[in-house]
Amino acid sequence: MAVLPALAVIAAAVLGGLATPQGLASWYGTLAKPAWNPPNAVFGPVWTVLYVLMAVAGTRIALSGDPGAGKAMAWFYGQLALNALWSWLFFAWQRPDLAFVEIVVLWLAILATILAFARIDRPSAWMLVPYLAWVTFATILNGAIWQLNR
Repeated sequence: MAVLPALAVIAAAVLGGLATPQGLASWYGTLAKPAWNPPNAVFGPVWTVLYVLMAVAGTRIALSGDPGAGKAMAWFYGQLALNALWSWLFFAWQRPDLAFVEIVVLWLAILATILAFARIDRPSAWMLVPYLAWVTFATILNGAIWQLNR
């Protein structure tokens, strides 16, 4: 089904988005953060671009007809689930410690997805590189926030 990757990306964005306002409005503002923490207004536009790239990349792989597409898409859907879970761990459940462990697993899942996509369609793999870069930054930020607020 050609629209399934895009629908999955939208679902992950919505599910993660449901968790974020709870913690953002109250708890997140009280945390000590590193000086290099971006303003909250940066996150929405960045994630919008990343989600669009994910949807396009996933759709390209799903439509490729390649015999390895099923395994690649399993990685894709797995990392999307981890993506949504992080927001719940960090914002809704206010557990930056568990969110840090989870985001490391997410980073590995994104890398595995990129490698699986690269075997099928290199442009699709490259579309996920900005996502991996952002999650690399987010991992460092999550770790810093966790350490500053222990």
